[in-house]
Amino acid sequence: MRTIIVGSRESPLAVVQSRLVAEQIERAGGTVKAELRTMKTTGDRILDRSLDEVGGKGLFVKELDLALREKRTDLSVHSLKDVPMDVDPSLPLVAFSRREDPRDVLVLPQAVQEEWRRMKTGNPDAECPLPDSSLPIGSSSLRRTLQLKKLYPDHAFEPVRGNLQTRLRKLDEGEYGALVLAAAGMKRMGLEDRISRYFTIEEMIPAAGQGILAVQGRAGEDHSYLDGFADPDSTAAALCERAYVRELNGGCTSPVCAHAQIENVRIILTALYWDENTGEIRTGTAEGSTDDAETIGKELARKLRG
Repeated sequence: MRTIIVGSRESPLAVVQSRLVAEQIERAGGTVKAELRTMKTTGDRILDRSLDEVGGKGLFVKELDLALREKRTDLSVHSLKDVPMDVDPSLPLVAFSRREDPRDVLVLPQAVQEEWRRMKTGNPDAECPLPDSSLPIGSSSLRRTLQLKKLYPDHAFEPVRGNLQTRLRKLDEGEYGALVLAAAGMKRMGLEDRISRYFTIEEMIPAAGQGILAVQGRAGEDHSYLDGFADPDSTAAALCERAYVRELNGGCTSPVCAHAQIENVRIILTALYWDENTGEIRTGTAEGSTDDAETIGKELARKLRG
């Protein structure tokens, strides 16, 4: 039986995600055994500054790339939204997982969440309470903050760093009135009950690749054991969304964002463009065949850029 060493960040969420991939590889590959090798990345070490200030989300893949090059690992697992748009051709993305819930969510302090649950017992239609306006809403990206300002115009927004557990602790200790996080990570960590509100795709366009796990390997090697793992719809969506962002020279910290929905062999792309010179936000949609995924992404980028 062949053993595949899977590289992962050592954060709890990254480990859970990498184990999901390892288990699926074993089930799909039949004669393949997957072992996890974790490591702390530069992005995990720097918590006192925003990602924009220290080099972007590429800092989360630097050490994993090195391990692949040195053949200490055979694959790396990443949240696709954290993977830089320009990938070294010698370390290609070789498979994309089936997509988890791609939406962003609002998470209120636990005490507020529990009180709201009690209210809903007597009134099932009770609406989600607004975050405490005297405290900032924690948002880890300009993409989210730009869109949140329309939904919560009376609130302040501040960056929040650290792993998922650290962010939730800061929320519950009163540093923030709410957090905005990815539904995928909350669900994979078994924290779905902490979600107060799901934002629709129209309210909050997700980051390109959000909810998809990307598997990275070395060029020229046999990755056929991933054939049963790779998801065709996620692959089309990933190519479309990343083509949109790449056309705009956007990176992982850029506010430009795109989300593709697959319906049979059709792809519907919804995207946002922010003009940093004027502050104008433009959104739009495009659709076509999944065979033309990258072309659709590029053309919508050109249209919104004007």
